[in-house]
Amino acid sequence: MNTIFRYLFAFLLLGVSCTQEEPQEDDVIETVPECSILFEGEERDNLSVRYESCILTLTVRSNVAWSVRAEDSSWISFSVTHGRASEEGMEIVMTVSENNTSEPRQTDIVLKAGEAEKRLTLTQNCNMAGKLEWETSYEFIQNMGVGWNLGNTLDADNGTDHDGSDWRYWETCWGQPETTQELMNMMKRAGFGAIRVPVTWRPHISPDGTVSDVWMNRVKEIVDYVLNAGMYCIINVHHDTGADDDAWLVADPDTYKAQKARYEHLWRQIAEKFRDYDHRLLFESYNEMLDSRRSWCFASFNGGYDAALAEGAYDAINSYAQSFIDVVRSTDGNNSVRNLIVNTYGACNGDGDWNPHLQDPLIYMDLPEDSVEDHLLFEVHAYPTIDDMNAMPSATEKMFARLDELLASKGAPVIMGEWGTFSENPPMEDMLEFADCFVKTAKKYGIGTFYWMGLSDALDRMLPAFTLPELAKAIVNAYHGDASAYSYPVSSDFYKEYLVTYDNQWAELNLVGVAISLDDYSGVSFELEDVPANGELSVKVYGESDGMEQYSGVSEAAPVITFDRAAVGSKARRITLQFMKSGSYTTHIRNVELVRHDGTREPVENVSVFWGCSVELITSPK
Repeated sequence: MNTIFRYLFAFLLLGVSCTQEEPQEDDVIETVPECSILFEGEERDNLSVRYESCILTLTVRSNVAWSVRAEDSSWISFSVTHGRASEEGMEIVMTVSENNTSEPRQTDIVLKAGEAEKRLTLTQNCNMAGKLEWETSYEFIQNMGVGWNLGNTLDADNGTDHDGSDWRYWETCWGQPETTQELMNMMKRAGFGAIRVPVTWRPHISPDGTVSDVWMNRVKEIVDYVLNAGMYCIINVHHDTGADDDAWLVADPDTYKAQKARYEHLWRQIAEKFRDYDHRLLFESYNEMLDSRRSWCFASFNGGYDAALAEGAYDAINSYAQSFIDVVRSTDGNNSVRNLIVNTYGACNGDGDWNPHLQDPLIYMDLPEDSVEDHLLFEVHAYPTIDDMNAMPSATEKMFARLDELLASKGAPVIMGEWGTFSENPPMEDMLEFADCFVKTAKKYGIGTFYWMGLSDALDRMLPAFTLPELAKAIVNAYHGDASAYSYPVSSDFYKEYLVTYDNQWAELNLVGVAISLDDYSGVSFELEDVPANGELSVKVYGESDGMEQYSGVSEAAPVITFDRAAVGSKARRITLQFMKSGSYTTHIRNVELVRHDGTREPVENVSVFWGCSVELITSPK
């Protein structure tokens, strides 16, 4: 993104010796040559500008006709190149294009009037010359605040051979909607300063290693959303690693040799696409790369510890990391000083004492060699259990202290690129306490944090709204000390209507996608755009165990379905609206509500796809 710098040349004074009209025999007038260049009221012979494109406004004064040019016109242009004599002066606009080379450049601006000439030497810095203006990796940690992951979106990979250029299919195939600028604006207004955008590239790479232009441009579009909102952005190589069979990047020396050229070609394409982006865009080498056994926790954990296999895995991780650094730096431009991130084996954080090899991913991780200082970061991930809240604070402190001792001490700061908890459905008050402790402890050790995904999820992203507003606020408050200046919209702040398209017979839409107790609710209600034909739609209630189901045909536009406890038991695990006929069907649904036993109604905020249908959310603020 180019920054426009406007400089006003107060005067460009020029005098020449010339004859203005045919002199009379006895009346010859001579003009004494005068020429000078003023910038901001001072006479200047030279001027220096930054590497970004800029616009300079000049005022030319001359008592005769004049012309202006740049000796090197390949990066300079003028709105006007000739003018008449004018005592008041004439403004001209000079446009300087961005310098994407690795060296500063210089040219003379030449103003001529008759035989007189005045020169202004213009110097434009390059990205490397201006590298001190770029944040170091340590400054990035200080300035990013707290971050969030746009998960299950560009990283989605269902293992099919679907057309890799069909970005809408891939972006939404794990249940998330298309990403919007409004979602990024919401995160910024909530106090978040950075967004990690995981990207899986495998389905979008041709046999010769070329990334689909359509996919690359969609990645760029989302990066632009983040930057336009005023936040930092990280993009990476995500589910090309990991435990799935489709992972082609494996922490194994032989695999590294086999995939080295393809991996470097991928990063060369990414780096060249984003070469001109400023310091707010960071690159992350790879996500959670595992050994040939797909071992978590540490290399060779699966199948019994093998020292040789583990050593090879750590060597391979360091080789991938060095390849990444070397390729990105070789593309020059802003990539010469861009902050770059390398992950430990499996993004393991070394937490725990139940095995002597748990800290090996930290111990054997090298800081790659780099051509510039203080522009690298390490990344790890953490999903600790929080079942014992009394032990949680000391366990959190110990994990971060270990990261500081074993990883940050190698010469680069650390980010927690993903974090959350593996505890199943912990109470919200525990999550809020955990988030407060986690973020405050990370900040104390100079470690940046990016929460994984759930803060805004599924259709809430379309509004946009927070799914977990209290947790989002707790994260921001833990870092900034006060979240009162930020906003956290929720689903109930919007009027919602769902355009549902059923693609085949028996397809189902989630009216209520979570389990509810029938001790609390007696039924469910909703409104349709039109009365459905007989036998076209049915409400299906999944009871407390398999085989316990209730079917209720829908024959009116505003049905109220009463739960049959004899059929479903004491709870409903899921409530769907099912299309019963062959073919396809489209309808509008609104005001989905659970009915309590006292007759009051509770809005259902997240109608969603179960299977065989699609949902478009139509919203307006209340």
